[in-house]
Amino acid sequence: MALTVVAMMLAGFALGVPVVYSILIPSTFYMALHHVPLLIVPQKVANGLESFPLLAVPFFIAAGELMNTGGVTRRLVGLASTLVGHITGGLAHTTVVSNMIMAGMSGSNVADAAGTGRVLVPAMTQAGYGRAFAGAMVGAASTIGPIIPPSIPFVIYGYIASASVGRLFLGGVVPGVLMGIFLLGTAYLISVRRGYPRQPRATFRQCLSALRSAAWALLMPVIIVGGILSGIVTPTEAAGIAALYGLGIGIFVHQEIRIGDLLPIAVRVVRSTAVVLFIVAGASVLQQVFAREKLGETLVSLFSVFSDNRIIALLGINLLFLILGCFLDGNTLLLVFIPLFLPTIDSLGVDRVHFGVFATLNLMIGALTPPVGIVLYVILNICEISMAEFTREIWPMVVALVLVLVIITLVPGTVLFLPNLLMGVAQ
Repeated sequence: MALTVVAMMLAGFALGVPVVYSILIPSTFYMALHHVPLLIVPQKVANGLESFPLLAVPFFIAAGELMNTGGVTRRLVGLASTLVGHITGGLAHTTVVSNMIMAGMSGSNVADAAGTGRVLVPAMTQAGYGRAFAGAMVGAASTIGPIIPPSIPFVIYGYIASASVGRLFLGGVVPGVLMGIFLLGTAYLISVRRGYPRQPRATFRQCLSALRSAAWALLMPVIIVGGILSGIVTPTEAAGIAALYGLGIGIFVHQEIRIGDLLPIAVRVVRSTAVVLFIVAGASVLQQVFAREKLGETLVSLFSVFSDNRIIALLGINLLFLILGCFLDGNTLLLVFIPLFLPTIDSLGVDRVHFGVFATLNLMIGALTPPVGIVLYVILNICEISMAEFTREIWPMVVALVLVLVIITLVPGTVLFLPNLLMGVAQ
């Protein structure tokens, strides 16, 4: 019956039924078929949102919107350009570095792709870069956003896996830097082969000016991560501070947010939040179905054949998620399928923070791949290119990201080193 529910859910996705209804309809059908009181459905939907950590989601979304509207994105791109613009393919490197910096503020791949895409895609096209390459570079670099802290997916994963969000945030630092390094290498090789231009090397005065312009924005990740590590604030409170800080920068420092901008910003935040949290609520009903069918225990028994070879088991789980990522939305994978594998992960002796980081990176790769990737459609809209053009350009970046995925999966220290160093070894 669990497989029947999953098949109905996938059919809903294929037919274009909204994600949350594709989850709720087969779950309700299951409840009715098994004579479970249907009152449980609205109860589970409501209970699925009764979590203080989930308040961080709208606050981080608001921080990203305020950052993009308040001129922060443009200033960070300017800073990145002075640092790496002189390398062959300078604007491609600027794209990666600016996304690495922005990752410390928004925690959303969609927000980063939209913010940097609107600034850098026209600039790259005007400088002679292929429009499809520019879009692919922006899309690939945006995957760093949810890995380097803060991260909206880490907040949600911490909620469903009962894992420390602070440890997850720290666990994403080294993988995020590795993603940036591998993407910079890919951009350089492609730029050299195609003869993409470089910008004049910035003078010390220009670097200082760009740093001064972006200084207020650069303080945001320090406040967020520093506040969490020091124990002054929780991740949820840090998200609220980030939103207020972004609002203050936009209104009083950069003076690019007007009173009339606040309502459109609020509407975008509410819409984005509703999409994410409605899926969270619907997934709680589906998890009840899976619990009744003991699907988690079934997966444990299936993967028990790899108990003597944890590497093969982890690579198999990654391969499965990479395939599912081509057809399912990342939020659906995170909320529906990740919890099913937690018992398996525990039986294999894998740290849940380690699993959360490499699983999230896996889902971010899925956001780039056709036919369902959400970042894919953001880029297609910004660049006005076809899916085929984007696919031809994105595959070297996907290979680079998959290599990072394999490294952090097989070498747990890349994820756990900083959490263990700064927060102690988890008991």
